[in-house]
Amino acid sequence: MESLNDTVWDVLISGTGLPQSLLALALSRSGKKVLHVDQNDYYGGAEAAFSLQEATDWVEKVNLSSKPTPFSAASITHHLNHEGSPDPRLGFSRAYSVSLSPHLIYARSNLVPALVSSKVYRQLEFLAVGSWWIYQPQEICPQGVPEKGANQDPPGQNTSLRRIPGSREDVFADQSIDLRSTRSLMKALKLAADADTYLTAVNEHGNQSFSSFLASEYKIGPKLQAPLQALALSSAPPSKTTVGHAIPQLHKHLTSIGIFGPGFGAVTPKWGGLAEIAQVACRAGAVGGGVYVLNKGIESIDGPVQTPALPTIIEETGHLLSTVKLQGGDEVKARWIIGTPSTLRHCPDKDSEQHTVPAEVTHVTAIVSSSLTSLFPPPSEGSPPPGSIVVVLPPGAIGVPKSLDLADVPLVYLIIHSSDTGECPEGQTIIYTSTTLSHPSSSQFLSSAIRTFLSAVPNEPTAPDVLWTLAYTQHHSLPSPSSNPKPRQASNVDSADVERVQHGGIIQLQDVSPSLALDDNILKDVRAVWERITLDDGDARGAFMQFEDRVGFGGEDDEDLS
Repeated sequence: MESLNDTVWDVLISGTGLPQSLLALALSRSGKKVLHVDQNDYYGGAEAAFSLQEATDWVEKVNLSSKPTPFSAASITHHLNHEGSPDPRLGFSRAYSVSLSPHLIYARSNLVPALVSSKVYRQLEFLAVGSWWIYQPQEICPQGVPEKGANQDPPGQNTSLRRIPGSREDVFADQSIDLRSTRSLMKALKLAADADTYLTAVNEHGNQSFSSFLASEYKIGPKLQAPLQALALSSAPPSKTTVGHAIPQLHKHLTSIGIFGPGFGAVTPKWGGLAEIAQVACRAGAVGGGVYVLNKGIESIDGPVQTPALPTIIEETGHLLSTVKLQGGDEVKARWIIGTPSTLRHCPDKDSEQHTVPAEVTHVTAIVSSSLTSLFPPPSEGSPPPGSIVVVLPPGAIGVPKSLDLADVPLVYLIIHSSDTGECPEGQTIIYTSTTLSHPSSSQFLSSAIRTFLSAVPNEPTAPDVLWTLAYTQHHSLPSPSSNPKPRQASNVDSADVERVQHGGIIQLQDVSPSLALDDNILKDVRAVWERITLDDGDARGAFMQFEDRVGFGGEDDEDLS
């Protein structure tokens, strides 16, 4: 086998996050020589999943790193028992798989048919996302979350969790909603579910506040708006969530219900969220001929290479070669260099840089001592047991930092995974929560939301306790549609093409957004880059993510790739 240095690689991909792993898989089946590297010693990149010890190592690495990283301010808290010792209910390290990417995947997601057509789904397990709940305090405490460093009092106790009616059938069956309100909600849900009317609403009212749209068009008041706002999965405050965001999200939610089974419309991957999909895609890419090397991040890029064969290279491939220096001293030659903003921070794509806006999200993940069984019923008759649920807390129910206006605070979503996901031992759950709230007390705000929720869980023989907490900030870029790469037109290489390659030869994929549900733009972006790289290959490139069965994948022969 040739060494890394002796091979001219068609594509060098940096990072094993979900978009890079899907692209590497697609290209490995299109006849391309793919070298896939990652500076980390684990797969998944920003979508990784960790045991408790691996999470501890990751936190230390994040906080001590001298290189650009998409994460900062990471910390772990081991909650103590009444004797002041770590709680013995916390299991051994590898009993946990704590995910950095616990995204929901809707049945209508464009990723689902791609996983099926590529045969990757055979190596994956998915569990239903069950009931959606909303925390509705009967008396909301007026106190806010204290500023950082101050003492925090528990929220009011007169609280309840109510199941969110997630479909028109649920609304019709909900006896707590009066007849007039039922009709209004049914009309709003009918509009969102219909393929034509929802687009009309977006075109005509896209920039309007969703709250004002519901009030003016359907006479739906604030209390009944809360469930619809919850299903919109917006990271913006309710008053700033637009029709252009909310209605398409409701459409995807409603039209996904029933595709995989009655009563639910979304799933979550078992064993660690998107990290599991990324790793399975890497395994499939290796079977297709891709070469994978961990602990080999990109140090620098120089190019193009000036060699006597340069005119031949231009004529045959349409690209010049760049020399890429990897960790450990290896130098490799590649025609295309692909990554995401988080893996190519030291060699940015100037074109993409002009169309992105930096953003950050605060995350808190908690391991809880209870299975919270009462909140995990099958969502409908005939539904499979759910592996996760969603709980939504309005900001007014939690209290907010006193220096913030309540109108500027988004809803808080808790994505709660049971032990069926393989992420924690039986009898425990993992709570994932995050916020775009930019404030020194953001992590305390989320921790307060978790405590508020746990205090309201019904039918628990003993009060659920938080055993372990991971908190961190994630930095990412928000792309505009113009930043999506467009396929290059098939033609002979001209001076403009050479100049483009000489200015970097780099394409940036989008980072996976730290949103609650996986964004369809991720796979669209991957496909656009695949088309750009394979455009001149004609029929030889095959169809995107559509593979025939191969020996060594999907059967017993695949076991030695683990």
